[in-house]
Amino acid sequence: MTKPAKQIHLAAHFPGVNNTTVWSDPRAGSHIEFSSFTHFARTAERAKFDFLFLAEGLRLREQGGKIYDLDVVGRPDTFTVLAALAAVTEHLGLTGTINSTFNEPYEVARQFASLDHLSGGRAAWNVVTSWDAFTGENFRRGGFLPQEERYSRAREFLATANELFDSWHGDEILADQESGRFLADAKAGAFAHTGRHFDIHGRFNVPRSPQGRPVIFQAGDSDEGREFAAAEADAIFSRHGTLEAGRAFYADVKSRLAKYGRSRDQLLILPAATFALADTDAEAEELAREVRRQQVSGATALRHLELVWNRDLSAYDPDGPLPDIDPDVGQEHISQGRAQVRMYRDPLATAREWRELAKAHAWSIRDLVIHTGNRQNFVGSPATVARTIDALVQADASDGFILVPHLTPTGLDEFTDKVVPLLQERGVYRTEYTGTTLRDHLGLTHPDHLRA
Repeated sequence: MTKPAKQIHLAAHFPGVNNTTVWSDPRAGSHIEFSSFTHFARTAERAKFDFLFLAEGLRLREQGGKIYDLDVVGRPDTFTVLAALAAVTEHLGLTGTINSTFNEPYEVARQFASLDHLSGGRAAWNVVTSWDAFTGENFRRGGFLPQEERYSRAREFLATANELFDSWHGDEILADQESGRFLADAKAGAFAHTGRHFDIHGRFNVPRSPQGRPVIFQAGDSDEGREFAAAEADAIFSRHGTLEAGRAFYADVKSRLAKYGRSRDQLLILPAATFALADTDAEAEELAREVRRQQVSGATALRHLELVWNRDLSAYDPDGPLPDIDPDVGQEHISQGRAQVRMYRDPLATAREWRELAKAHAWSIRDLVIHTGNRQNFVGSPATVARTIDALVQADASDGFILVPHLTPTGLDEFTDKVVPLLQERGVYRTEYTGTTLRDHLGLTHPDHLRA
């Protein structure tokens, strides 16, 4: 018997200004004006995407004590933007990254329950932790939690938020105008939580929302992150977008679900993916090369190299050879708040590897950064890209993809107009929304049904 084709899930990542965005391109628009958000969201909805994903930046990144203006200019408040987008969209899910290290369960639960009401059941929460004291300085003395505490707090944070969501069952509001009775249960919203990280009790003041709880996303590739996703999340972001790496990650995370009494369809695997489209595969390859050179200017290449060398390299020629001095392995790092720092656990070994690559290929500093950095996941004609996406999903390398265009806000337009119709023709992607909530779009069971 032939296995039915999997339906592909697609979402859109509003990129802001980061190392994939080409903000210097003449076609690029604002990353903070509401018109950019509305264009992006409406395009995603026209494409019948599951959701829009908005990342969160709690501090401007710095390098050498200066704002790293090559990829970050800041970002407005997540809840404000998503609530505004709820008013200009009808079906699109609204996913926000909200930090569990520097917030409190009551306020976050209240904000997500409110967003779920305002959007008619389209809210989702990407639960993240924060690792650096640099960001933490904006919030509290001491700055950060030790690494071993971050996931402990995150687990209890989410559990506490769920207790708040569940403090309303959904049948308490009578609003009987004839009798004058509003509530069927005078104890509605009552909660009490005592734990290692939180000791709170009171009344949650937002009635149960359409989804019961927001859809929960998690982004983490560590063993702890994978385990947290298997236990708690509805979907997990992944950086493994190729066939081999994707299938390995997919199999590993899905295999962890059974121990938590969950089935494989209760957690979606959604890697982030970039793309370069053109009329032919050859033209797309050329476009991808152009985009990479736009993404990695000479200044960007030097700043990226500083992540490993931990030295000021501004005096070096980005079109010249790599530095002959070794990285500084001191504790203080020149690149404050840059998550990429954690990628290079052994900077001396990385420097040796990069020098060998540069020598073998006659690469300059900029060439090296272009070739060793992130590349477009999908490059080709619309037909090639549609076929590749479908093949990866059917091979269980993912359940779909979160697309990260290199232009804001128009970067999704061509994909929507040229690739989406081909996926629909293949019968692996919706032609219309068939539900009203984000859980409907993702094929997820309502938490009330799970509780029953």
